[in-house]
Amino acid sequence: MPTYIDYLYLINSLGGYSYPKARLTRMIKTGEITKVKRGLYVSPSSTAFSLKTLANKIYGPSYISFEYALSWYGLIPERVHTITSASMGKNKTRIFSTPLGAFSYQSIMAGVYPYGISRMDEDGSPFLVATKEKAICDLLSKRGGLTSIKELKTVIYEDLRIEENMLFSLNPGDIEFLAPLYGKTAVSLLLRYLQKGGGHA
Repeated sequence: MPTYIDYLYLINSLGGYSYPKARLTRMIKTGEITKVKRGLYVSPSSTAFSLKTLANKIYGPSYISFEYALSWYGLIPERVHTITSASMGKNKTRIFSTPLGAFSYQSIMAGVYPYGISRMDEDGSPFLVATKEKAICDLLSKRGGLTSIKELKTVIYEDLRIEENMLFSLNPGDIEFLAPLYGKTAVSLLLRYLQKGGGHA
């Protein structure tokens, strides 16, 4: 049985039963499969299972970004329990609470969506995740009200607790490409700060 299973596949595979829907319900109750959301199931016994891959499948198109990606890269010290992703579409947030954890999706503009995405692999299970530069830009693009580098530094060093050396390990060229696509003050401030090599506004 595949690791990630849709409803149609399951019903077709249970075609030999008189009541395939009843059999499916029993499989869920006995733990043979786990229902993630309507129409999506996983096989708990699979050795190629990844919550990151599952995040891509729950709602899409999407890729892992924001706090979860920054934590995964080691830029922020806190462990992030909700798997946060960027999606494409209207400006809204979707949250899915599942037996396997919580998954949240924030939409970003279509013009910037395709850039700064990497394909990674975890135990043979591929997933899409923002680059470090894209993840912090995604996050800052949702932070309204920032008007100065001083305010930006408060967010980066105090709220997110990113270390200065980690911040300056980012590729400013990537952010220079992304910033105009966001058209957000916070992202432009980040670019200015990195290009200045620190200092004050």
